[in-house]
Amino acid sequence: MNTRPTPLRVLSRSDLADVPISPADVVRAVEDAYLAFAAGDSDNPRKLSVAHPDGWSVAYAMLGRDGRRRVVAMKTSYKFDPHHDRSTKRYYTTITLYDDATGMPVAMMDCARVGALRTPAVSALLVRETARPGARSVLLIGTGTQGRNALPHLLTANPGLNRLMLYGTHPEGLESVRRQLLDHDPRAELELVSDPHEAARGADVILATAGPGTHVAIEAKDLAPGATVVLVGYGLAPSTLTEADRVIATSAEQMALTGTDMAGPDGRLRPVDAELPQILNRRAVGRRTDDERVFVYNSGLVLTDIAVAHALATRAIAEGRGTEVPLWD
Repeated sequence: MNTRPTPLRVLSRSDLADVPISPADVVRAVEDAYLAFAAGDSDNPRKLSVAHPDGWSVAYAMLGRDGRRRVVAMKTSYKFDPHHDRSTKRYYTTITLYDDATGMPVAMMDCARVGALRTPAVSALLVRETARPGARSVLLIGTGTQGRNALPHLLTANPGLNRLMLYGTHPEGLESVRRQLLDHDPRAELELVSDPHEAARGADVILATAGPGTHVAIEAKDLAPGATVVLVGYGLAPSTLTEADRVIATSAEQMALTGTDMAGPDGRLRPVDAELPQILNRRAVGRRTDDERVFVYNSGLVLTDIAVAHALATRAIAEGRGTEVPLWD
């Protein structure tokens, strides 16, 4: 019987905040996770959820196995938001990693930075696979966490995009987007736009990352032929989905669960034509013609969280960060 203590490395939000990892490393980790899933090497079961009947809180549990990294993980999230007020809202996400080759725990860690990096990396891959040939212009809507991380990852996977437009209403958010872009590419130029609908008509790619309070809702009539629109948060009207020539999702199942606000006038959600894992391993295509308008729904698979969390945890532990807790002594 093994009597040696089995410590668990706990990595807090501050432990992980400045762990160095490049957008290229994040995009590569996320793509590898999708390819492993498409090849049948990994498992991503359906998430479990419980919610307060009056809508005060909602919690999720997501289990996954990354067969290539030999890592098993459980991600949990809990949101407490009784008054729909930022001052009282509480939101916590964690992920616990286990080494499936040795049977040892790797870490339990805050998941905020994992999500902040994973989601824009997924968007970058979705755009790479669905943007029309020769795409040059992108409109980013929103300056929250996802908006701030969007452009460095997008440009890593799509270096041909060179007209970068941004719409937002919070000065500090606008400045943060600009700063993070210049940290990635000091030569990049960012164009602030005052009318997102007009800007959308000249955009090859639209990334909608705004929060639920946004007044922006880009309609299908605002889109240029051949445009790709990616829904991450808010900023697109249901018509961009119902009138799309092609619909792509990271997961059709997830879109059916969380995309109901994009249903058409008949209350039905437009079916998905192809999913990202199958597109990446070339069993499906993201785009068929240059002029079709493609709607893309970015929802997470826990396997991508595992990939990014493992990369961050490995770097953090190598630097001696975090606290070892003798949980199983």
